[in-house]
Amino acid sequence: MNIFILHPSFPAQYLNIAPYLAMNPENKVFFLSKENSIKANLKGVTLALYQKPTEEATKWIETCGPLRPAAEAVVEGQAVARAMEWMAKEQNIKPDVIIAHTGWGSTLYCKDLYPNVPIMGYFEWYYNSENSDSFWWPDEIPQMPNKISIRTRNAHHLVNLELCDVGVTPTKWQHSQFPDLFKPMIKIIHEGIDTNFCAPAPDGKRPGLDFDDVNLHLPEGTEIITYVARGFEMYRGFPYLMDALRIVLANRPNCHVVLAGKDRICYGAKLKDTTYQKIEEEKGGYDKERMHFVGLRNRGDYRKMLQASSCHVYLTRPFVLSWSFLEAMSFGCAIVGSKTPPVQEVMEDNVNGLLAEFRSPHHIARRIMEILDDRAMAARLGKAARETILDRFELNKCLRKQEDLMYSLVR
Repeated sequence: MNIFILHPSFPAQYLNIAPYLAMNPENKVFFLSKENSIKANLKGVTLALYQKPTEEATKWIETCGPLRPAAEAVVEGQAVARAMEWMAKEQNIKPDVIIAHTGWGSTLYCKDLYPNVPIMGYFEWYYNSENSDSFWWPDEIPQMPNKISIRTRNAHHLVNLELCDVGVTPTKWQHSQFPDLFKPMIKIIHEGIDTNFCAPAPDGKRPGLDFDDVNLHLPEGTEIITYVARGFEMYRGFPYLMDALRIVLANRPNCHVVLAGKDRICYGAKLKDTTYQKIEEEKGGYDKERMHFVGLRNRGDYRKMLQASSCHVYLTRPFVLSWSFLEAMSFGCAIVGSKTPPVQEVMEDNVNGLLAEFRSPHHIARRIMEILDDRAMAARLGKAARETILDRFELNKCLRKQEDLMYSLVR
């Protein structure tokens, strides 16, 4: 069986399922993508790169106003369609089933090429102007331009909901965002967490942490707060975290903080001519001797960091739940998480973590210090967090569910 996997950035959500399906000698797995920026290589998976948008297409997209996301999706869908046509004509390769992230438009024209080929679409998020990520708290009131922009962002999502044979979304919270009409066709299956890799240190102790490239050397026994995010941004609570950390460091002279990520905005409104980290420096700065920004790290460094963590902090608006949160739980970290729906779906206060008010630095700081003060409680929370992941998100369990769903579509 020829399995086509589509995502513009290889390997994305398909890091594990693609080589898993390729292990079956009955399958040939082809991954169609626009780029391989991390130079990944998945065993048994053939990567087919297609062209990025032309300068002319990019200029057209910029003229589309609220329809810009749909325009980007149309251009992406056309590029995928051309690549699939080329594979059929020049390589005589056609799909028997298509697995794809629908958010970028990759799937838009697949049914026009192959009407009878089933599509298992990954539906990550549906945009709503109420009870959702953009305007969650009562004092956040959307204006008409906001509502127009948010509603229009769903144009290509609705096309995909109509054309896909089945959908997948990782969490109940994300599932809840979709219109009731389409909820029955969307199954809740997470990509899965590699609990063998994301595991506490073998001896059960917290090691020290050494990153030579940033001159970071923290010996075993150091009190370490960790934070991981693709971008230092409002959606992941960065400004509130920084205010909380100032409080914690003022009260704990031997505590250090290690923050992994990049000073950029991946989600939400962009800032003009500044970044959130620059804003923090302008607010009065921070203790650069004890607050360590270590940039984007490889997976090995990431594991070292979380195994060394005394307390991990994960904050998010009511949005897509980060893999890093579930992986931190799998590492057995004692976690302070935001009291927002995606986190509360997995974490129960004082059972497998501590919940804090997302917009209250003082509450976040107090909860961090509770974990640092009570190491027996920290150990209990970390153990329960890992058990939660083993029970609900273990990788092989999730891979088998995805595989079974795919085979249910194939005649």
